[in-house]
Amino acid sequence: MNVTLDDHRLREYRRDGYLVLTQLLPDEDFTALRGYFEDKLARLPHGARPEDMDVPHFTDPGLFRWLFHPAVLDLVEQIIGPNIALFSAHFFCKPPGDGKSVPWHEDAYYWRETITPSSDAITVWLALDPSTRANGCMRVIPGSHVGRERLYRGLRDDRSVFDEALDPTEYDPTQALPIELRPNECSIHAATLVHGSEANESPYRRCGFTMRYMSTAVRFNHEEVGDRHQIYLARGVDLAGNIYADPGKPNFELMERRGRKQNYLGKRVGGDRPGAG
Repeated sequence: MNVTLDDHRLREYRRDGYLVLTQLLPDEDFTALRGYFEDKLARLPHGARPEDMDVPHFTDPGLFRWLFHPAVLDLVEQIIGPNIALFSAHFFCKPPGDGKSVPWHEDAYYWRETITPSSDAITVWLALDPSTRANGCMRVIPGSHVGRERLYRGLRDDRSVFDEALDPTEYDPTQALPIELRPNECSIHAATLVHGSEANESPYRRCGFTMRYMSTAVRFNHEEVGDRHQIYLARGVDLAGNIYADPGKPNFELMERRGRKQNYLGKRVGGDRPGAG
């Protein structure tokens, strides 16, 4: 049941910078993932925001059941080739009523210190809940993944996950399209695609599992950011002399360092930030 991208769909991805796809995981694996997430969500510390469940795989090897799932890697391979590194992952959960917004951005901007070139990573966005216009689904600007570098500005908004966003002169929101997904449907998008999402003021939660991959030819800047990030060899062989972490070994020390340097989602104290959706 793995998703196969024919030539038409691959051309569509190269033209638009994203694709919307049907069921990604076998039913039993998706049900297990959703149950796994619900357990993690229930164990969040008091006062923690559910949007902040970034890089949970650093301390939870059980998540590699899905991050290295053949259906996921087979999809990714059709975009970036057979040598695949897991760059990052994130449960992005907007609670009902007060889920935060994600301002217009390109993921690559936030990854520019971590990998080179930062434009060469992709995101698989797997819906755990229905993702709709009402509860703050991701919106994308088709074709915006090609072209020039864009200007960013500081952002002061407690309802936003970032403290930097694209300058309003750099995009046209009237060109945006909503990416509405049912549970176990997914989208895949390029690191340079302009996208964002509105706050969730609806009575319905919106949660997605973002799984981020890159070719092993992309350089992980371990010397600069190895104290607060790590990558994993998911399939194939290394092509850039990268250092890879052991997926079976939790790294609690790294998570503690990240906590001291940043609070994960853009309220920057120092270090790198993930993209979001």
